[in-house]
Amino acid sequence: MEWELDRLMGEFIVVKAEENGVNVIGLTRGRDTKFHHTEKLDKGEVLLAQFTENTSAIKVRGKSRILCRHGEIISGE
Repeated sequence: MEWELDRLMGEFIVVKAEENGVNVIGLTRGRDTKFHHTEKLDKGEVLLAQFTENTSAIKVRGKSRILCRHGEIISGE
């Protein structure tokens, strides 16, 4: 588990909103997954998010472009 945590630390994603009201939600790691941070983006706004020892997942709701080292993902279409 420690090796995987070290590997994910510092991983970034970029979320660019393609419509108003895109939600980006950070989820905790551990026994119980909980929301720990939420951002609401309007069209054209960009958020740079990072996986940390507290953030195990990032959920995106709404039409957006998500960039990471694995490529580009278009959500909400």
